[in-house]
Amino acid sequence: MSATKQVMTVAELPLPALQQLLGRYGLSLVLVEPQAKIPGSYWGDSEAGMIGQTIYIRPDTPVHSFLHETCHLICMDEERRQHLHTDAGGETAEEDAVCYLQILLADQLPSFGKVRALLDMDRWGYTFRLGSAQRWFEEDAEDAQRWLIHHGLLDGQNQPIFKLRA
Repeated sequence: MSATKQVMTVAELPLPALQQLLGRYGLSLVLVEPQAKIPGSYWGDSEAGMIGQTIYIRPDTPVHSFLHETCHLICMDEERRQHLHTDAGGETAEEDAVCYLQILLADQLPSFGKVRALLDMDRWGYTFRLGSAQRWFEEDAEDAQRWLIHHGLLDGQNQPIFKLRA
C-alpha cells in the first residue's frame, strides 16, 4: 500500500474545519480540482502548496501535509511570508517548530487529532532521531516548544495562540 493510501486525506475531513483553522490565523485556503497540479507545492503530487498567505490543497492531499505547510506560514517571519512562493526556507530550529506545531494543531481538526497526526507522520516517512514522531514529540522536542513560545506562537500551557509570527 502506498503512503498516500495509508494516511488521512483532506477529503476525509469537513472542508469548513480546514477553513476555520486557517481563518483563525488570517490565512486562506484554495481547493483545486482532483488531479490538477497544486500551486506552490514544494514536493509535488498531492502535497499541499503555499503562495503568500494561501494554502493550496486538493482532495487527495494528506492532512499532515496541509498542517505542515500551514505551520510553515505561521512560523515564518512576516518578511518571508510576503515573498513566499513554494519554498518555505528557514532554519532547522524553525522546521522542528513547524513539526511540533502541526502535531498540536491536529487536535483542532475533527476526526484527526494528535494521535493520528503522529501515526501519519511516521507512515509518510518523517524521520526523527528517536525513531518515531511520538517519541520525538514526547521526549526530544523541548527546543521546538521553546522556539514556539519565544516567538509568541504557544502559551505557557503549550496551547497555540492563533497568531502569525511577526
